[in-house]
Amino acid sequence: MEVAHMNEVRTYKDLLIWQKGIDIVKEIYLLCQEIPNDELFGLQSQIKRSSISIPSNIAEGWGRNYTKNYIQFLKISRGSLFELETQLIIAKELNFISTDSYNRIQVLITEESKMLNAFIKSIDK
Repeated sequence: MEVAHMNEVRTYKDLLIWQKGIDIVKEIYLLCQEIPNDELFGLQSQIKRSSISIPSNIAEGWGRNYTKNYIQFLKISRGSLFELETQLIIAKELNFISTDSYNRIQVLITEESKMLNAFIKSIDK
């Protein structure tokens, strides 16, 4: 996806935090193929739901403009990110996913967390 500079942001799809969120969802769907089928409606479903919530809340908040309300949606997105991270730790501890897969997605989670924190700070002034 093409990178946009802040002065080129016309829609939520131009936001790097949204783009990274979409990348996380794609990686999660690939990673979930490792999780046993009997977890389809358990942990696997929760992991997918948490990942989808990240870019979804960024988009929904954008639709409500740059207000305290938008910051709340960004914080919900950040909460979903931490929820996802916790669920992945559980999946790794239960040997449902490999350490390599966990480490690969953890890099994206760390990047998204830093980007969300910086974006929240930048509009909370």
